[in-house]
Amino acid sequence: MTGTVACLGECMMELVARPGGTLTRGFGGDTLNTAVYLARLGVPTAYVSALGDDTFSDEMIASWQAEGIQTDGVLRVPGRLPGLYMIQTDDTGERRFFYWRDSAPVRQVFALPETPLVEAALLAADTIYLSGISLSLFGDAGRERLFALLGRARSGGTRVVFDGNFRPRGWPDLPLARAVYDRIYACSDIVLASVEDDMLLYGESDADILLSRLRAARVPESVVKLAHPACHVVHAAEAVLVSAEPVSDVVDTTAAGDSFAAAYVAARRAGLSPEASARAGHRLAGAVVRHRGAIIPRDAMPATLFTPEAAP
Repeated sequence: MTGTVACLGECMMELVARPGGTLTRGFGGDTLNTAVYLARLGVPTAYVSALGDDTFSDEMIASWQAEGIQTDGVLRVPGRLPGLYMIQTDDTGERRFFYWRDSAPVRQVFALPETPLVEAALLAADTIYLSGISLSLFGDAGRERLFALLGRARSGGTRVVFDGNFRPRGWPDLPLARAVYDRIYACSDIVLASVEDDMLLYGESDADILLSRLRAARVPESVVKLAHPACHVVHAAEAVLVSAEPVSDVVDTTAAGDSFAAAYVAARRAGLSPEASARAGHRLAGAVVRHRGAIIPRDAMPATLFTPEAAP
C-alpha cells in the first residue's frame, strides 16, 4: 500500500518529576508515538488532532514535522492549550500519572466549524489508525460523527486499525466503554488488543475469551497480546502464536505497544504476512523498551525489521 496512514488522537504536554523537585518537559500520546514510528519506518503518515494557538502547540507541530509527519489535519483552536500530564516515580520504580486534560481542544475536534478539515484528512487516507484512548476523548455526539465517518471511509476502501489501549480513567462508566468497544470492533479491519486491557474492561478475561469476543464481532484480522511477551495473530480463520525474543535489559516499557502497532501496520502494508508482521512488531518493541521514554533515538531503530533476519 502506498497511501497515507492517518493517526487520530491526542498529544499532551508531559512533565516528569525528578529528584530534588525539578521537572523535565516533553510531549506524549499513544497514537502520536505510533505515528512517529510509522514515519520512521517509511510509511506516509498524518496526525489528526486539535491543539491551541500557543507556543507549546507550535513546538509539538514542529517536532512532528521534523519526523516527517503530515500535520494538515491538526486544527488550531484560539485561546486553548493542549492537555497536560505529570509522571511521578516512587522508590520501587512504579509510576503514577496525573492528568489535566478536561478542556484540551482535541475533545471538541468533531464539534468545531473546522471539523470538515479533520474529516477530509481522515477520508483522504488509505488507513485510519485510532485507539481506545482516542475514542474516550469524544462525547456521544463526537463519537457518532466519528463512527459515521469510519463507515464512509470503509465504504470507499479505507482500512480501519484499532488499538485497544483501554484506560478506565477516560470513561464515565464501564457499560458505556463496553458498548463503544463492541461498536469499534465491528467496524475495524485490524484490531490490536490485549488480555490486560480486556480484563480491565470486562472484569475477567483470558486469551480464549478475548479471541472469542473478536470472532463474534467478525474482526477480519486481530492481534491478541498476552501477559507474557507473545501474541496470538488471527487472520483468515487461522490463529498463530508468535513469541517475542527475550529482552533482559528492559529500561522503560513506555510505548512498547505503540511501537508494536507501528511495526505491525508498516509490515502489513509492505506485504508481509500477519505472523511476520507480529515478529516485526516484537522486534521494534524490544528495541524501544531498552531506552527511556516513548521515542528512542533514531540510531537505535532496528535495521533489519522487515528483512528475513527479523524472523526466527
